[in-house]
Amino acid sequence: MDADKSVLPQSRRRFVIINGDDFGFSCGVNRGIIEAHEEGVLTSTSLMVTGQAFDEAVSLAHGHPKLGVGLHLVLASGKAVLPPSLIPHLVDSNGNFSDKDNQAGVYYHLSRDARRELRVEIRAQLEKFRSTGLQLSHVDGHRHMHLNPVVMHTLVDLADEFNIKVIRLPYEELRMTLAIDSSDRRNKMIWYTVMSGLRWYGERLLKSKGIISPERVYGWLQSGRMSEAYLLGLIPQIQANMVEIYAHPAIAIAKEARNGPQGAGQLELDALLSPRVREMLVSHAFELINYNNREGCRGVGV
Repeated sequence: MDADKSVLPQSRRRFVIINGDDFGFSCGVNRGIIEAHEEGVLTSTSLMVTGQAFDEAVSLAHGHPKLGVGLHLVLASGKAVLPPSLIPHLVDSNGNFSDKDNQAGVYYHLSRDARRELRVEIRAQLEKFRSTGLQLSHVDGHRHMHLNPVVMHTLVDLADEFNIKVIRLPYEELRMTLAIDSSDRRNKMIWYTVMSGLRWYGERLLKSKGIISPERVYGWLQSGRMSEAYLLGLIPQIQANMVEIYAHPAIAIAKEARNGPQGAGQLELDALLSPRVREMLVSHAFELINYNNREGCRGVGV
């Protein structure tokens, strides 16, 4: 899966992590991620420890040792690890977080009880990940709730205990995205502004703890639409040497819940399986890695 590491001298080497989010959400998501890893360019994934197909995902991860696995922290639009009696200010009686992500984020700031319970739930999810025996590759968040300053501070506080070395901070160029796909322009502009502020805050916090994030992380502005055409337009324009591209590959299975718009999982899976995408990465001197085997790229944008 790795490109030839002798192509460029050390000072000019380029690295890309291709990540699949929501591992463990469903059997269809698990199948999409493993197929994209075995037959495509996917090198990394983020595990939902409260997902319905969590046990299957863990088994698959152990069977694919070259797949880097991180924690996909769930604090909105999903289930908690802890029972409702321990975190009553975070979840409903069934243990589900709010589906209203923006409102939940504001509430986490304003409620002292919620902030206290967030810490114990975040710890519980990290402990459940550790119980799998998998090496923690990185941490990111479902619906990017890990970027909430309250959550980010907690992750930084727990970094030494749980060996957190990498946290995703989305960072992509708005003009580049709109030049490739101008659809949903207003929302992209709004979210670019929001994410820029959160990244600026997060960078300062992570730097104080020696936690890294790549120079560029692509996927948020085009979520659910990371098609082959989009990737073929994106890759030649990337100037950074250390990059993460993430998507949500999935195979539709009857009666299973979807983790995105109808057809989006297959669209993004097809992109990650595309020989043209692989060829484009190689032609622009990108080596496919995951965060567990990033030692060779010290000093290259990390």
